[in-house]
Amino acid sequence: MQSDRLSSKTPLAISYLFVPGNRPERFSKAVAAGPNAIILDLEDAVHPESKAAARAAIRVWQESTAQVVCERYIRLNSVSSSLLDQDLNWLCDLRHPERCDGIFLPKAECPDDLTSVVERLLAWQPELKIIAIIETAKGLQQVEAIAAIPGVSRLAFGSLDFALDIDCSQTPDAFLFARNRIVLASRMADLPAPIDGVTPAISDLAVVTRDSHYARSLGFGAKLCIHPAQLASVQRAFLPDSRQLAWADRVMRAVASGSHAVQVDGEMVDLPLIEQAQRLLEIARQHATVSRADAC
Repeated sequence: MQSDRLSSKTPLAISYLFVPGNRPERFSKAVAAGPNAIILDLEDAVHPESKAAARAAIRVWQESTAQVVCERYIRLNSVSSSLLDQDLNWLCDLRHPERCDGIFLPKAECPDDLTSVVERLLAWQPELKIIAIIETAKGLQQVEAIAAIPGVSRLAFGSLDFALDIDCSQTPDAFLFARNRIVLASRMADLPAPIDGVTPAISDLAVVTRDSHYARSLGFGAKLCIHPAQLASVQRAFLPDSRQLAWADRVMRAVASGSHAVQVDGEMVDLPLIEQAQRLLEIARQHATVSRADAC
């Protein structure tokens, strides 16, 4: 009954923490903060005059740090930028490509251009997870084609750049169409649930929690973070809570006899809700297993 997209033994990352590539003193601290993944950034967080220094710092850390307890990604400069070729040449010169779990490609817009970049990246590291960030009107218009590119493993929503591009407010209503379309494109391409954009609030964790729950309600499965303080709130919002798990457990006990139509808590539960209960329990099991392994 369980969807193939959810049957992997390795849980999908939920919290992705950006770290400026020119701040190497923060790399190990970011890992220690406990995200599912860190993103060593070469794009927006790095001034143009500091790009070379950022590449050098990432190279040193990648080559000197064999293992970390989370996934590690690098966000390159956008496909339309003249800096991308420099990024790709530098990347292909890195030793230990297996230490790079994935690449974020910002401002994904043109499927043909993206395809050539994805092919070049996979020639360097065949197991690479490539995440295309949708953050412009052009990108949203092409999102279905982008999601279908062989080698693209997940989509992300760059909400702040999207607001700048179309000159809209940074509000849930203004982003609703874009978020819905990214979620649907991901599903149609059989990709994992996409990654929601950052919440600028750092000290107001209630805002982070609200934004995370809202994104989860729309079908997103993860969130980009810009500060370690946001990680716990994001993780809690995207994982099943105790109330959901208790309901799921009651459902599975009720259907143990083999029936696909039972009553639970005074409500009818049929096959779609049974599969939802299975999904909640499996997600919780996977992340609990990983948490125990990390603790060891």
